Amino acid sequence: MAAAKKKRPRSTRFKPGQSGNPAGKAKGTRNRATLALEALLDGQAEALTQKAIDLALMGDMAALRLCMDRIIPARKDRPVSFEMAPIKSAKDARTAAASLLVAVAIGNLTPSEAGEIGKLIDGYVKSIEVTEVLARLDKLEGKGS
Repeated sequence: MAAAKKKRPRSTRFKPGQSGNPAGKAKGTRNRATLALEALLDGQAEALTQKAIDLALMGDMAALRLCMDRIIPARKDRPVSFEMAPIKSAKDARTAAASLLVAVAIGNLTPSEAGEIGKLIDGYVKSIEVTEVLARLDKLEGKGS
């Protein structure tokens, strides 16, 4: 049998689990590619913007979309207003859910808005339920001593 070769310990600059730069990247440090791109575009923003506008006006749909997205950005969220009874106990969630359905039915809320509000109601009701269970547990433990 051939003698097994012994592995020599590998010498590395960095030890496992130890960062080569424990302080991390300095705050405000910018990516080299971003800096290079900014240097290339420096002073050209006005000309590029005008070109995008010209292309959009000539019917280029991509340029038109770009311009419209800058003029009227997509709506992310908005405040909503509708009538809903206060939720003081888990039983009140049914009334709140009914209020949501009515608001959707008459067009005051979109289904997705109602869905998001429903999640808020669900979380609130769960916190009420946990609080009620803890109060009952404290009461039982108090009587048991």
